[in-house]
Amino acid sequence: MLKFIAFLFSLVFIFLSPTTVGASYNVDDFGAKGDGKTDSTHAFLDAWTGACGSSSPATIYVPPGSYLLGRAVFSGECKNNDITLQIDGTLVAPSDYSVLASSDSWLSFQGVNGVSINGGTLDGQGSALWNCKSSGNSCPSGARSLTFMNSKNIVVNGLSSIDSQLYHIVIDGSENVNVRDVKIVASGSSPNTDGIHVQSSTVVSILNSNIKTGDDCISVGPGTTNLWIEEIECGPGHGISIGSLGKDDNEEGVQNVTVSTVTFTGTDNGLRIKSWARPSNGFVKGVLFQDATMQNVQNPVIIDQYYCPHGDDCPNQASGVKISQVTYKNIHGTSATQVAVKFECSPKNPCTGIVLEDVNLSYDNHAAESSCANADGTTSGLIKPAGCL
Repeated sequence: MLKFIAFLFSLVFIFLSPTTVGASYNVDDFGAKGDGKTDSTHAFLDAWTGACGSSSPATIYVPPGSYLLGRAVFSGECKNNDITLQIDGTLVAPSDYSVLASSDSWLSFQGVNGVSINGGTLDGQGSALWNCKSSGNSCPSGARSLTFMNSKNIVVNGLSSIDSQLYHIVIDGSENVNVRDVKIVASGSSPNTDGIHVQSSTVVSILNSNIKTGDDCISVGPGTTNLWIEEIECGPGHGISIGSLGKDDNEEGVQNVTVSTVTFTGTDNGLRIKSWARPSNGFVKGVLFQDATMQNVQNPVIIDQYYCPHGDDCPNQASGVKISQVTYKNIHGTSATQVAVKFECSPKNPCTGIVLEDVNLSYDNHAAESSCANADGTTSGLIKPAGCL
């Protein structure tokens, strides 16, 4: 089954690969300046209008240099389904965080089909906003650096994203998205700077990427199906998280997720599923975590269905999210805490079909421990710490 799924994803990659480009639009020809000071937002939008209106495949070219951009929305529907944004320079957000911080996103692609972004760097200049938040003052939430909304057939290849105000890359309501060879960097103390967030999307792959943030390296939200994550270096950060889920009563589930060949270094969590402790009709089903290496990770393997930050409308409640058919295979390395495997499942909807196969985790060169509540499943192969299912 896994080989078949991998084959499907390989077909998607082929169909999403950039084709021969016809028309070309250099942003400098539209008045953009790579001096890091001149607002080039309109020039980029004008170049997009040209490429979007082209009846043949088109390339938007960003030469070397630093291009200052305010909020920019690149909208479909376009006349062609093959637009490549080739970035050889750096796109820089305004240093004054208030310019963007009340917006959902800095750079947003909405309703597009067949867009590829190759290379380049996005500099969100988020440190001033992080400092505001850490001071305890009233601050805006911030803007996500790059968002794809209601789009399909998307490739992001070789992009670097640094210091986003909020999430770095968001995939929302989209289909057939391939993110590969990206590098994401933010301070380990930066709040809510998730590397890649996926929600309400299907057939998404995230491959061969290095993510260092102050929050989740990759977070998976409601309505995500057919997600493939492979060859990821994560840390610092909060690990790879499915959730949080169940914040709303009526919420789509998460299904068919594979996380393979990942390394976590000094992260708060490794492989995590978390849900709010409140009623919900959401679910998590059909998840495979395999070939993961933990290096001094606080919670290498964790299911937490008691998530209740700030005691917000959930104390003393049980999570309604149903978690089933979750497999952990070939998970090894070191835990920074004695409890290396923790399943804290809902008393109302216990976790079922949990599978542990060849799990070997230690703590401070000694045996680690496992902790289970309301969790049912099976074990096989070497299991350290001893299973408690």
